[in-house]
Amino acid sequence: QVQLVESGGGLVQPGGSLRLSCAPHESEYIFSVGAMAWYRQEPGKQRALVAHITAVGTTNYADSVKGRFTISRDNAKNTMSLEMSSLKPEDTAVYYCNMVIGFQAYWGQGTQVTVSS
Repeated sequence: QVQLVESGGGLVQPGGSLRLSCAPHESEYIFSVGAMAWYRQEPGKQRALVAHITAVGTTNYADSVKGRFTISRDNAKNTMSLEMSSLKPEDTAVYYCNMVIGFQAYWGQGTQVTVSS
């Protein structure tokens, strides 16, 4: 069973920036990772895709974050990041990372991002 470890959430003012990171625990035992993605979930709502990146680096974003968020990956380290800028109160949510490893999808535990003055 693979555990994904997230970091970087927190409280930020509107217009601010945050960087989220995700990596498999004990990643030295993982040889390759397929697609990676970030999702977010607001209270009372379903989890929704924020950004997606394929194994070869093709990216896709939710319309609400295009131009503000950037997803990236380091295939040598099997890590993934989400750079978030120009944050808005409506970006407040629990953010989850997702990775496909060995044709199975794994989830991180979630990290809270709160955008508020």
